[in-house]
Amino acid sequence: MHGRGSPAWIVTFADLATLLLTFFILLLSFAEMDIEKYRAMANSMAVAFGSNQVLGEEIGGSPLTLIESDTVSLPEPMETDTDEPEFIDERAGADAPTKIPAGVIELASRMIEELEAEVASGALNVNYDESQVVIRFSEEATFRSGDAAIKPEMIPIIERVVDVLSSCTGDVLVAGYTDDRPISSGRYRSNWDLSAARAVSVVHELVMNRQVPAERVVAAGRAETNPLAPNDSEENRAKNRRVEIAIRDPECDERLDTNALPVEIMP
Repeated sequence: MHGRGSPAWIVTFADLATLLLTFFILLLSFAEMDIEKYRAMANSMAVAFGSNQVLGEEIGGSPLTLIESDTVSLPEPMETDTDEPEFIDERAGADAPTKIPAGVIELASRMIEELEAEVASGALNVNYDESQVVIRFSEEATFRSGDAAIKPEMIPIIERVVDVLSSCTGDVLVAGYTDDRPISSGRYRSNWDLSAARAVSVVHELVMNRQVPAERVVAAGRAETNPLAPNDSEENRAKNRRVEIAIRDPECDERLDTNALPVEIMP
């Protein structure tokens, strides 16, 4: 006669149901897990147990090697799409090439073309910068020592300069310069007198035939000021004794197709 107790299979069924319930509760707990807290806990446990491996950024990923240190480093900030502002040093613009006006290039081109032989011989040279063209006559080729009269052979050369200037506009400054040695001539009181007289002689040749209007031209005596080289040798003193014709802000009639010029840029 069978007892009235529970059947034998009910124990196995209850165990199975309990295990299934535990399994689903575990799945639910994993589904609602805070990943960041889990990662922090896992890393802390790894450090506490002396492990050299921690979990990667993704759960279930391959372990990453932990760099040994006395302290646990904070995670590096994540890169964003926002670029850092770029600071531009505007002073770097000083290294940019200087823009030379077309009128300066045109006049310098014409002067070099017209006076090519004289430039090659060293009797004069043609320089330019961003505002003017400067024709520099050496004293040796233009004047006798201590004298303000232009050598006869230089007159035709100055006339060729006048021919070029006649087709261009711009104020003309003629300046005479000497070296620093006191003048020994009884005709001129000082280097100021001599440099001014030489400038006036050149001005006279520029305006005598009225190709260059007199109101455009100014003469100045500069004596030993603004030397090209230190007055410490005879060669340098010879460089400083000169007359310069500076044409400022020139504009010329279109005539030549100008290219880059192999001439000195004035500082």
